[in-house]
Amino acid sequence: MIQTKEQQIVDDAMTSRHSMRAFLPTPIARDDIERMLEVAARAPSGSNTQPWKAYVLTGNIKTRLSDEIMAVYHDKAKFEALTEDYRYYPDIWESPYIERRRKVGLELYKLLGLGRDDKAGMQAQHGRNYLFFDAPVGIIFTMDRTMNTGSWLDFGCFLQSFMVAARAREMDTCAQAAFNRFHPVIRKVTGIPESEIVICGLALGFADYSRIENSLISEREPVAGFTKFLE
Repeated sequence: MIQTKEQQIVDDAMTSRHSMRAFLPTPIARDDIERMLEVAARAPSGSNTQPWKAYVLTGNIKTRLSDEIMAVYHDKAKFEALTEDYRYYPDIWESPYIERRRKVGLELYKLLGLGRDDKAGMQAQHGRNYLFFDAPVGIIFTMDRTMNTGSWLDFGCFLQSFMVAARAREMDTCAQAAFNRFHPVIRKVTGIPESEIVICGLALGFADYSRIENSLISEREPVAGFTKFLE
């Protein structure tokens, strides 16, 4: 089948998206952010509930949030006292998921020259999550606690739509579940109420392609590995 120009544009926006972990300081116009959110809001949701909420952080408040999270992150007692707002990963890891997780982690640390025993280096790299990897824009996404599992599916559609809209504008993103654990700090700084679950953060900006960590593109299973055609 011959691809049309329109199909190629959409496919390129989707397949060129991957998590970036270093950004340039180039500012992003508020109008552009609002337009991308407007586009993403066309994502499907059950009975048009549109359960997603977004808190866009720039400038001083983004810096303040990063500083306060990092202070807790480096305080062992305070860090261990935190609990996740929801369980992101499984309680028991099984194959093939554990192998995929280990592989992408090892590939990232190898690119950065971090060995298995370099705990300090790994901690420092993980901590860059809370700086939004130096992106000029950070977004915290939430959803009302009253919503159920189906609304999480809706949010996933919304999040992907936003990231694809960013790629269509030659911008880059990194979705960050790492913020989940720090929801008390996030609430303190942003005023997000307890009635909303902190789902994830997101770094938005123009990737710094000179940084080696941005060369990491995780593998994907071939279609035959996760699909059955029943005829």
